[in-house]
Amino acid sequence: MDLPINDAAPRRQLSQEVAIYVRELIISGRVRRGEFLRIDSIARAMQTSSTPVREGLLLLQIEGFVRLSPRRGFQVVGFSRQDVRDIFWAQAVLASELAARATEAMPQSGISELEHLLAAHRAAVSAADEPSFTRLAHMFHRAINLSAKSNRLAILLGTMTKQLPNRFYGMIEGQVKGSLHYHALILDAIRKRDAVTVRAVMHEHIVSGGEMLVHHLEAQGIWSDESEDAALLQE
Repeated sequence: MDLPINDAAPRRQLSQEVAIYVRELIISGRVRRGEFLRIDSIARAMQTSSTPVREGLLLLQIEGFVRLSPRRGFQVVGFSRQDVRDIFWAQAVLASELAARATEAMPQSGISELEHLLAAHRAAVSAADEPSFTRLAHMFHRAINLSAKSNRLAILLGTMTKQLPNRFYGMIEGQVKGSLHYHALILDAIRKRDAVTVRAVMHEHIVSGGEMLVHHLEAQGIWSDESEDAALLQE
């Protein structure tokens, strides 16, 4: 059966790119809580029309990063320390379950792939090759998630990870070496088929990454004071 062409697909992809772009502006502090976002300015920056920009901002409204105020436009809601911790906690719960399942299901070829990725990751860190070590860290986790043979859980985890841009992790002091440390522990436990240890280490790995990101954002002045953070949580 011939299916109709989906003309909206490229536009949806553009709207997702807009969401990524604006989300990074918010998390990096380049736009702050309470500011209004100009659709025409974002469209010019991304060299696109206003339609995918509006659709991208609506995606961010669902995530809670912006809100649409009648007759005023999209306003940055921002995010709190607890928001960051909650996102990483949810990621940790899903990732640790996937890792435990992968430990029992992964063939020897999968373990060999993890060994190769960890060696390449170490080399990239030694060479201070940030794009490569960020990509290889992501590939290490992806290989584990795929080995779990639990597609729905992996999709849910992917939805959570999209809320915080991967590129920030390479900038966080301690996160790069911390990833190597935890990845080595995870690989060792997978070799031993020790699902209990894998679950615990993966959970600690991700939660600790969230704490590092909170400290990094605090150092960048994302949250001016505790009262602003508390006010945001009450909205």
